[in-house]
Amino acid sequence: MMSTDHPVAFGSTPFSGRVAVTERGVPHPVHEFQANHTHVHSLSQLVSPGIFQDTLLPSFALHSGLAVLAYATGRATDRLEAKDWLWPLGPVINAWWSSVGRRVAAGGVTLPAALEALSRPERLLLAGVTLWGGRLFYRLASRSARRDSDEPRYEAAKKSEGAQSLWNKAFFTTYLPEAAFQTIISLPFSATFRHQGPVLQGASSALQSVAIGLFGTGLALEVLADWQLEKFRQAGSEDKICREGVWSIVRHPNYLGDIIVHFSFPILLYASDLLTPVALFGPIANYLFLRYIGGDKENEQSQLQRYSEKYPAKKADFDDYRSKENSVWPRLDQVTNPWLWAVAGAGVATVLIEGLSQQWL
Repeated sequence: MMSTDHPVAFGSTPFSGRVAVTERGVPHPVHEFQANHTHVHSLSQLVSPGIFQDTLLPSFALHSGLAVLAYATGRATDRLEAKDWLWPLGPVINAWWSSVGRRVAAGGVTLPAALEALSRPERLLLAGVTLWGGRLFYRLASRSARRDSDEPRYEAAKKSEGAQSLWNKAFFTTYLPEAAFQTIISLPFSATFRHQGPVLQGASSALQSVAIGLFGTGLALEVLADWQLEKFRQAGSEDKICREGVWSIVRHPNYLGDIIVHFSFPILLYASDLLTPVALFGPIANYLFLRYIGGDKENEQSQLQRYSEKYPAKKADFDDYRSKENSVWPRLDQVTNPWLWAVAGAGVATVLIEGLSQQWL
């Protein structure tokens, strides 16, 4: 069974027949909860004006600062892809700074003491985003190190617009807007540790297990997708598209895994009486960006252009792939795909491992 380890007991004031809302405080330096509960009579009361001052503005300042560093690095090396490193790294830095870093920096508490003060669900949240972001950052950074040039789609953009022209406007048209997106995507981590507003209550050990299982499934999808694609490329199949393993489930299993991972965080928070309502915007923003702005849509446009110009046989295989498999969400007939059950099994294994760790640690 999963722990619902909370600093204090929460009330059971009904909200919409299912959840309750309590006012949460985060005194320095130890992350705790106030015992006083408040009744909430409308959805508008769930969003506290203080969210801008205690969470959004500090987070945007952090992500903007990281964007400045990434822009300077990218321009110095002519690598626009430097901005992509911030997608996994930014949320991890934000989570650690919001949860323990700012308290340690303020003095009076050591890093081990700050970590010890976190509840088990909070430590799970911090461990989850660190594991997800650390793996993805390593993947992106190592891939960049192996290449002699920028990401192909960015090379195409520089040739189309002119490198100098693109760099002159890139900070305001690309880096800064993405910093704003990253601020919203990081809300499950920043608001949980910063915001002193209302939280939704839905304490449930079963729902905690669901969240942990979803995280394990999503992470397994990402890991397998990257590993299988790398092996396929090493085989030298220049005229074919990788359609094996988890790539037989959907065309972008790595994005599906990322989406699942990010939605697992608010579920964990809700099941642990820690969900600040605005944190729900995090996985929604991540989904919208991956689907309609900089994810599969942008990726496939670049692929179609490159394959049409250089690899006609690969373009034909890609067209066939697109006609048979969905971009992100599996078709119903994928229920018989053994790889779908394999990643689901990875989620179950994650729940079991986490449960055993509670007993042993």
